[in-house]
Parts: sequence; C-alpha cells; structure tokens
Amino acid sequence: MKIRIIVDPDLCIGAASCVTIAPETFALNDENKADVLDHGQAPDGPSYEREVEVTEDEFEKIIMGAQSCPTLAIAIIDEAGNQLYPEA
Repeated sequence: MKIRIIVDPDLCIGAASCVTIAPETFALNDENKADVLDHGQAPDGPSYEREVEVTEDEFEKIIMGAQSCPTLAIAIIDEAGNQLYPEA
C-alpha cells in the first residue's frame, strides 16, 4: 500500500517519539523537526512530506509513531486521498 506522510514543521516540537517508534520512517533534522524518510533513506535537506510504499507491519509502526506525537504534527493519507490520521 502507498501512503503519504506529512509532518507539519510548525507543529513539530522535536519530541522524537515518532523517531523512537518508527526510526525507518522518521528522523530529527538539523532544525530539530521530524523528517520523513523512505525506508531509512535520508532526504537531501528537510523533507516534511513523502509518499512511501509500505507493508502492513510498516504501516502499523508509522501510525503508532504518528499517534505518539504530542502535538498531532503528523498526518497519514491513503492513496485515495483519505486522511487516516488524525481523523479529519
């Protein structure tokens, strides 16, 4: 399945709970904001939005990482454009 992961840098406070839960998907950048990785591959510069192909297990970890964010800075969108988290 393909999903789009979006981090709102204005909401992100660098708590890093997403990094702890899903380190293949999230990493803190030089601005102490969460970057979205593609299976551990770091972007060139800050990347707050990325479309990735994930397995069911990866999807569950990404959702848990998003749910762990204290400021709801991470949105997960499915291929059809439906926002899966946080619920709209």
